[in-house]
Amino acid sequence: MSTLVFAPNPSTPNTGVNWTALTILVVIFLAVTVMGFLATRWRRAESMESLDEWGLGGRSFGTWITWFLLGGDLYTAYTFVAVPAAMFSLGAVNGFFAVPYTIVAYPIIFFFMSRLWSVSHRHGYVTAADFIRGRYGSRGLSLAIAVTGFVATMPYIALQLVGIQAVLEVAGVGGGGNWLAKDLPLLIAFAVLAAYTYTSGLRAPAIIAFVKDVLIYLVIIVAIIYLPTKVGGWGHVFDAAQEKMGTTNPATGKPTGAFVPAANQQWAYVTLAFGSAMALFMYPHSITAVLSSKSRNTIRRNASILPAYSLVLALLALLGWIAIAAGTKPLGLDGKANAQLVVPQLIEDQFPSWFAGVAFAAIAVGALVPAAIMSIAAANTFTRNIYKEWLKPDATVEQEAKVSKVVSLVVKVFALIFVFTMDKQNAINLQLLGGIWILQTFPSIVIGLYTRWLHRWAALAGWAVGMIYGTYKAYGVASPATKHFGGSLAQIPVIKELGYIAFTAFVLNVLVSVALTAILRAAKVPVGRDETVTMDYFADEDDPRVQAYDPDPFEDHTDDGTGPSGRHAAHRPEPA
Repeated sequence: MSTLVFAPNPSTPNTGVNWTALTILVVIFLAVTVMGFLATRWRRAESMESLDEWGLGGRSFGTWITWFLLGGDLYTAYTFVAVPAAMFSLGAVNGFFAVPYTIVAYPIIFFFMSRLWSVSHRHGYVTAADFIRGRYGSRGLSLAIAVTGFVATMPYIALQLVGIQAVLEVAGVGGGGNWLAKDLPLLIAFAVLAAYTYTSGLRAPAIIAFVKDVLIYLVIIVAIIYLPTKVGGWGHVFDAAQEKMGTTNPATGKPTGAFVPAANQQWAYVTLAFGSAMALFMYPHSITAVLSSKSRNTIRRNASILPAYSLVLALLALLGWIAIAAGTKPLGLDGKANAQLVVPQLIEDQFPSWFAGVAFAAIAVGALVPAAIMSIAAANTFTRNIYKEWLKPDATVEQEAKVSKVVSLVVKVFALIFVFTMDKQNAINLQLLGGIWILQTFPSIVIGLYTRWLHRWAALAGWAVGMIYGTYKAYGVASPATKHFGGSLAQIPVIKELGYIAFTAFVLNVLVSVALTAILRAAKVPVGRDETVTMDYFADEDDPRVQAYDPDPFEDHTDDGTGPSGRHAAHRPEPA
């Protein structure tokens, strides 16, 4: 009798449209859309025609709003799809490393990001490349940091749309022979996202993030309590996962995955976790969320309470192994196996349709929030560090806001084209490559927050070496699905262990930067003008210099560093 009670429902993919789940998904999606448009009235500003208001929400978000915004920013729909999928198909090394890496990331917020907040609010910086421009006095290094962040963000936005596609596919929508029937739902979701991001800026994802997190927490907690009981208990879940991971993959002749990382996988696990943590807050969207907060203590308080998300992530990852025990079959509407569908399929198999609708909505809304923040951050980066810096130096604050709004639409269109025209695996591979690239901005940004010793040309050379090495090594990684860019692990030189390519490239980056700095300083090559002073890195919201920051810090700069700093004259340090 107990066996019958605890037996999981058999997996039945491709059973047509789940109307109940789809209706609930659409209703919640519409409610969120209304909230997105009404966000312009929330904390109403005199004008949205500036990057401070449209792109950073007025730099006024408190602890809880920042918490939801950072959580919505870092834990994306693709996190909810990809992490359990990696656990389902490859096991602990590829999937569970996400849990320690998010834990390691929070001390980075506490120490590094509070300093970036202070100096950015003191000088009106909107992006990391703004800080590099001010700290190193180098347009070239600033451009390199800006382009890296912009390009690395593109596939990340595309992956959010892939997350929505996964939900729609399991709900039975998005199939069919003609392109309109196949892609119309995603086109509608895209149009809604683009419209309220354009009108409300960062206020829209900030207010929607609250709904997203409530839905996500509800779904995960219910699933993690109910599902193990239904599939036979945690002992059966782990036994089933261990058995699958130990089975030989006929395509590779090796075990399917790792239940527990073996001795020869531990370098890979550690470097993946540590390198990913360092890269996480170098993305433009992470920095946008940090700079939108109203004080440096808001950042520090968030570093203390954000680990609650890691608990949810750990539970979420285990859904991949629960799916193994439940016998879930993640098949797409084309009949092909697709591990990315495993969580939506598990939910549809084991829960009533109404709850599946709530869970699908949680994932879909979980895609909209980060996609909005990412597109805003990418647009701010282009506007401030390419358009303003190189194309139209006399652009006004209002012109900056208009350009940024248009660019936010363009990047979303790019992501949509990417999803429609390319294989989903390419989006995943490029996102992995973006992670390798974005880590190469870490030395210039983080070392620059503490010392100005690093030479601007050395930092640029180190960045170039890291980018070239990382791209070259990733190109050489093959997988069963592709000959190139098939993963982010390769042998580490010297120690001959398998490790995260981005971390190895980062070490080379630092070594080159430090060595060249010593040489260039010994040769007395000009280091560039630093417009910041030590006290800028400790300023808080009640500092009058922060309250009167310059929203257009580079309007009167000259390239050779001989012109005025762009700061308010009353706050410029007196010469010694």
